[in-house]
Parts: sequence; C-alpha cells; structure tokens
Amino acid sequence: MPDKNGDSKNKHYAYFSNTACEYFPCHKTDDKSNFNCLFCFCPLYSLGEKCGGNFALLPDGRKDCSSCMLPHRRENYKLIIKNIR
Repeated sequence: MPDKNGDSKNKHYAYFSNTACEYFPCHKTDDKSNFNCLFCFCPLYSLGEKCGGNFALLPDGRKDCSSCMLPHRRENYKLIIKNIR
C-alpha cells in the first residue's frame, strides 16, 4: 500500500527491474536503470482507448503499445493500481 501521503515512488513493492530478461527493455528507453518490469503485460490494455497510455490503433483495430512507457515508469504504480480496481 502507498504510504500515508499516497507516494509509492520509493517503495520496493512498486518497482521491479528484470535486467536478465531476454526482452529487457521491451520498449525503447534512455533510462534503463528506472525501467519497471512489474507490469510486464500492461493491466490497462483491456481498457481499450481509455487506458491513458500512448498507443496507436492499427488498421485492423488492434492497439499498438510499442511507444507506451506508462506501465514501465516507477511513478505510475499508483495510477495503474487505481485504474485496475
């Protein structure tokens, strides 16, 4: 749970980086040391266009999330938890 002021930025439960993963990092980033793997598959994907991330719709209607870093930023833990409840 976030601390009293709602900040989870410095909490270990809100961040995990799997640098040994063969796909690490799965998105282009200039800051690999802060790449959060906790939400390897984005739990907001099923929200469709209301996910809040940076996505594009492909011609066949599928979402392309390859430019989205929302679940991979440490500071977005609280946002994700709020939206999946």
